[in-house]
Amino acid sequence: LNALQEEFRDVGFTILGFPCSLGCKNKPLMKQISLCLHRYVRPGNGFVPNFQLFEKVDVNGVNEHALFTILKVGHCLKSEIAFNTLCKKTILGPNFLETIFNEIKWNFEKFLVGPDGRPVMRWFPRVSVSEVRADILKYFRQLVQKAD
Repeated sequence: LNALQEEFRDVGFTILGFPCSLGCKNKPLMKQISLCLHRYVRPGNGFVPNFQLFEKVDVNGVNEHALFTILKVGHCLKSEIAFNTLCKKTILGPNFLETIFNEIKWNFEKFLVGPDGRPVMRWFPRVSVSEVRADILKYFRQLVQKAD
């Protein structure tokens, strides 16, 4: 994420990091502890984010932060079409699909928000940063074409 922040900073792109409790069995995680974990454990090697890192927030449930309510409703999930087809072919059906897409399942899900404040894309944690970068570049090209 540091590399993306550095590469696209001059065009107004900003990464915002929101720690959550999904990987910590809902134990409170203070910002300072989160920074230490990044620096010394994962990814380690002295990593310091070059983007804004906020205090821990709830991303699911009755106490979820309003930002994540908006992000989850207005997203376009990477590989959503393939997943949609898969779910319709299982006994789980479309209600399962809605639950899967509305909940953030794990840390490091990423969202792209456009200049108008609307969610544009959402990526699962396992989507590579290079794929995220390619999608961001594609979106930037679309913005330029619309402006012309």
